[in-house]
Amino acid sequence: MDIIQIVGLGLTATMLIVVVKGKSPQIAFLLSLLVGVFIFIFLLDKIQLVINLLEKLSVQAGVEMIFLQTILKIIGIAYIAEFAAQIAKDAGEGSIASKIELAGKVLILVLALPIVQRVVETVLNLLPT
Repeated sequence: MDIIQIVGLGLTATMLIVVVKGKSPQIAFLLSLLVGVFIFIFLLDKIQLVINLLEKLSVQAGVEMIFLQTILKIIGIAYIAEFAAQIAKDAGEGSIASKIELAGKVLILVLALPIVQRVVETVLNLLPT
């Protein structure tokens, strides 16, 4: 039922924004931003459930926590960058949105390097010398 509440809030806000946008684009943008942040806050409990389950599975599988932490950081960067880019696009700043997306991709690549390095080392250790 959470999705019904989120969709209801989103559609109500969308209709209100459409009405307000013609008279006050700044208020419409702030309303859009506020609703986006509110939806994100609403989802924090759900995100925490997913993180807890992934940590539990990681411990059961014997996966090093550093890998899980890195993957969770990568996912966080992806979502935050996407959220910020969408806000920039809503404000009519497509150029800034593109730069935010690029920054997110670069940061994800930087975080992924140790994992890639570990995979390459593991493969090299498996190969006969």
